[in-house]
Amino acid sequence: MGHKITVFKLLDADVLDSDVFQKAITHRSMGKKNNERLEFLGDSVLGLVISDFLFEYFPNAKEGELSRFRSHLVRGTTLSEIAAESHLGDYLNLGEGELKSGGFRRESIMEDALEAIIGAVYTIKGFDYARSYILSLFGERLNNLPDPELLKDPKSRLQEWLQSEGRPVPSYRVLDISGDAHQQKFLTECRIESLDIVTQAEGSSRRKAEQSAAEKALNIVLRH
Repeated sequence: MGHKITVFKLLDADVLDSDVFQKAITHRSMGKKNNERLEFLGDSVLGLVISDFLFEYFPNAKEGELSRFRSHLVRGTTLSEIAAESHLGDYLNLGEGELKSGGFRRESIMEDALEAIIGAVYTIKGFDYARSYILSLFGERLNNLPDPELLKDPKSRLQEWLQSEGRPVPSYRVLDISGDAHQQKFLTECRIESLDIVTQAEGSSRRKAEQSAAEKALNIVLRH
């Protein structure tokens, strides 16, 4: 196990050498002993630690601002960035099929593994250690958060812009659902009738696809 990368170098040897940690870096494509349960636990621990930090660090922030900060920090994109910076994918135990299809580079697999590692750390070392680990992992991201107004999700920002212009809100619909049950892809449409704007986007969930389609529409209206 290489200790030079961020995700690993912050951990004590007894964590890295444990069976629980090995399970945390094992994808479900390897069989029943995988990281899915640890991922569930790690997701909850991560959310609590980040929420607690934000609550203390921003005493004057409103609930909506805190929620946007938290969503920005614990979202899949941020987790996959941290995982990629640590080359986490190179250390995952993946089944042959996932290896051939480039699973070690897939963002969703790296996100899940990072959450599972957090779950393992909590299981082995307890909350205080896990909290210190998480805050170290997120480092400068915690101290350089963007303006909360910029963190509103694209659907909210698009709706607010349209309402400020006295225009009806957009409509969304699913155009297609493809892929296996555990890896579905959703193709959605965002339509703004009053501006004759229609955008489409794909995502791993309906919500993500709608947000992406809304972001495309928002970029169009802000350019005009």
